[in-house]
Amino acid sequence: MDAAALLIAATLNAGTVLAIAALGLLINEKVGVVNLGAEGLMLCGALAGFATVVHLGVHPLGFVAGMAVAALLSLLFGWLVIYLNTNQYATGLALSLFGAGLSAFAGQPYTQHKLPELVTPHVPWLGDWPWVGVALFRHHALVYATVALALGLIWLYDRTRTGLVLRAVGESPESAHALGYPVRRIRLLAVVVGGALCGLAGAYVSTVYTPLWVEGMIAGKGWIALALTTFATWRPARVLLGAYLFGGVTMLQFHLQGMGVQVPSQFLTMMPYLATVVVLVLISRSPQWIRMHMPQSLGRPFDPGG
Repeated sequence: MDAAALLIAATLNAGTVLAIAALGLLINEKVGVVNLGAEGLMLCGALAGFATVVHLGVHPLGFVAGMAVAALLSLLFGWLVIYLNTNQYATGLALSLFGAGLSAFAGQPYTQHKLPELVTPHVPWLGDWPWVGVALFRHHALVYATVALALGLIWLYDRTRTGLVLRAVGESPESAHALGYPVRRIRLLAVVVGGALCGLAGAYVSTVYTPLWVEGMIAGKGWIALALTTFATWRPARVLLGAYLFGGVTMLQFHLQGMGVQVPSQFLTMMPYLATVVVLVLISRSPQWIRMHMPQSLGRPFDPGG
């Protein structure tokens, strides 16, 4: 029972990283912009958050710094792909490579630093329950905020006029422009907000999840988050569930090793990425299902004068 509770708790922590980044990418893709630079954004956010906490000792400021740096990089990305109509896929890959190189170079002075220890948080009264408390109610506030974010996005897209406009920009930008909506500005704002969430996910990794700085510490989580949006068919609730699924697969490798299961460590390490490939292959068997739910202008530039 205790092992199961610890596995659930670890799954929620690992899934939170993927969920925050994937929800940010979902915001991008809902308005028709594909951002392949999530890995680089998360790395830069992780470094900015870690460096801020090292110098100031305040974890919330680390989250703000991670979001700010990633938002600035996303602003550059958005300007290139939205206003200059550069190829979204090539620009996103360039952003990912740039973020990886920049974080590796700027992060060299921080590899030996340690962060102040965090007091293990828990929800009053509920966190004291013998099994459920350990599994569900002893987590960082951002774990619960991520669930609230997913629910908020569901409400935004399904119940509000703003969500209707955002979906219109992603489905038919020409029609939205004809109705007088500033398609380019809306897309740029969505790109910046989505990028900021990727930076928040990176800052969470370096300041809470594994409170240290190591070059390349995101280790492909940005690419898994990108795959999650397709896996979830661009629905926030499914993004959340998918993130916990992949988080559970990631944590399972460590629990199996701790239980003495005789499985090669290399196989356990590749399990999250193997699961990502398998899931994408399975859902790709029905391209009609994907086309039915994906934003129709995804990856396509918009020229208001065209």
